[in-house]
Amino acid sequence: MTDQSDHDVIVIGAGVIGVSIALALQEAGRDVLLVDRSAPGNGASFANAGAFAFSDIVPLATPGIIRAAPRWLADPLGPLSVDPSYVFAIAPWLLRFWRASWKDRFPRLIEAQAALMELSRAALERQVADTSGEHLLQREGQLRVYQGARRFERSRSYWHACRQYGIRFDLLESPAEIAELQPGLSSEFTHAGYTPDWINTRDPMLWLEHLLSVFRARGGVVDRLDARALQAGDERITLHGAEATLSAGHVIVAAGAWSRTLAMSLGDRIPLETERGYNTTIRQAGFDLRTHITFADHGFVASRIQDGVRVGGAVELAGLVRPPNFKRAKILRDKASAFMPGLDASRGREWMGFRPSLPDSLPVIGHARRTDRVVYAFGHGHLGLTQAAGTAELVQALICGVTPPLDAAPFSARRFT
Repeated sequence: MTDQSDHDVIVIGAGVIGVSIALALQEAGRDVLLVDRSAPGNGASFANAGAFAFSDIVPLATPGIIRAAPRWLADPLGPLSVDPSYVFAIAPWLLRFWRASWKDRFPRLIEAQAALMELSRAALERQVADTSGEHLLQREGQLRVYQGARRFERSRSYWHACRQYGIRFDLLESPAEIAELQPGLSSEFTHAGYTPDWINTRDPMLWLEHLLSVFRARGGVVDRLDARALQAGDERITLHGAEATLSAGHVIVAAGAWSRTLAMSLGDRIPLETERGYNTTIRQAGFDLRTHITFADHGFVASRIQDGVRVGGAVELAGLVRPPNFKRAKILRDKASAFMPGLDASRGREWMGFRPSLPDSLPVIGHARRTDRVVYAFGHGHLGLTQAAGTAELVQALICGVTPPLDAAPFSARRFT
């Protein structure tokens, strides 16, 4: 731990959200200390799908999702599952999730999500230029595939939303059209949508390490600290950690799935839960993956990570302490092998990560209720990498007291009060 106990700004959480915020505040002339309970990137930033998914503007809590949820939840290895021993603990979150899907709320949620995506897309380009990070990007688009005309027709609302918010796409209605973009897929995929502006990183951990190296090269400091609680004073915020007690003029809480306890120490009860996601990285996959593929009806994706293929996704609601169920990763591998003939998924590195999620699918980005000296930036679900640069610019504005680049009200912690 650093010997200095007083700081200008402390950012809690050295994942891609926290590191992006630290860089943005550093650019604004602030002296930043970045702390994390473990090594940088050890959380959801380590091995996610590597996608900047700017076209994913539709919240998970869509109208009618509750009608489909029982069918999904009945399958413990399906695209959405709840650990039976966790049902009662997560029931209040599920109730809020259901309420967020109502038609009176959904339009406002998608509008807010689309606004944050638009900001994040532009902010990523600024971040890439500022850090000379273009060599770590893959601008190869995304193919969202469907088995048969009926399933494709059910997706029309998704593509209507994309059109409404200016997201470019092409609809493909034959296996031959699909094969022009991605040869080798099973012929059972007859329809698809292609979003050409979709971006991936070569490897999310390489991207994080790149941003971190720039932060350090510009004088930023990174330390290990298991943050336990925050205490607000008139002029300073006290951070109580397992290893030390620090103080700062401002504190940013970007600790991902571990952020709820810190918010509670300031009196903010934020319904943060954890989507546990599984994937397998296959180095010599034997499949020529040319674009990011989303198997929309099965809840998983295939993305190119360096010289291999990463297969992962699904949502498991089971909290932070239950052991991983890697049967879920195997199910995804088996499906990928069937859908991508030639893929050798017999060997690979399995991983499970905690995605910090809020019931309305929007993150919390805003001041703590009791003090403007603490800003929350967590709850991005599976869109943390996507929205990191945009979140950083929004936090920068809040800390520096300038007009935010978008309406921050939909992301306020106060919406759960």
